[in-house]
Amino acid sequence: MRAAHDRSLDQDSERLWQKLEREPVRFEQDIDLPKTATRKARQAKLAVRFCRVQLRTPYRFDNRDPINVYAVYATEIDCPEGETPVDWMLLTTEVVANIQMAATILQWYSYRWRVEEYHKILKSGCQVEQYRLAAEGMKTLLGFLSIIAVELLQITYLHRTQPTSPAIEIFNPIQLQVLKAKSPKLPQVLTQALAVEAVTRLGGYLEQRRKTPIGIQVLWRGWLKLHDKSECWQLARET
Repeated sequence: MRAAHDRSLDQDSERLWQKLEREPVRFEQDIDLPKTATRKARQAKLAVRFCRVQLRTPYRFDNRDPINVYAVYATEIDCPEGETPVDWMLLTTEVVANIQMAATILQWYSYRWRVEEYHKILKSGCQVEQYRLAAEGMKTLLGFLSIIAVELLQITYLHRTQPTSPAIEIFNPIQLQVLKAKSPKLPQVLTQALAVEAVTRLGGYLEQRRKTPIGIQVLWRGWLKLHDKSECWQLARET
């Protein structure tokens, strides 16, 4: 699936938008838009059209047969003043024959920001691009770092969306014991917010900078230290 945003790409793109604009609105759907550098977080109501389309094959390919895909076109209704309205043209090889599948395509596309955040964590937090290993060694390391990146993505997401939920939903009992031992002032039952703050202190986060957003690198360092200390804690209990 790919998204075509720019109407001025070429004449074929312009015809694609014109064709979808002539299609009737099939349904409306609410989508949560996360905060970005240029947009406040909001819930957008989208008017959705979809149909099957044929695209011309680029001239550089020998096979000149048209490409059959499905287009899902979503435009925002009553966009807040000062914000750029959503205008998504999504092209997919998935068969979009009904409203349910069109809604699924929109939902899949809405995950793009979470995927981008995952890659940011993998690159900026886990520093995956800093390693120089042979192919097999790099494949093993990437698998290891990918798991950590997913864990950190889950932690940052719940810290942002469910800060008061119990930390035990993410952290195991040994990790929570380590955090309490390193931060004696913590309450008996930890929330996601308190647990994440304790992890960042392990990574070097300074209390006097509490108003500064938690960076992914300090969270990464704290998470690694928590894993090491939890392993030592477990070994000490077993010996």
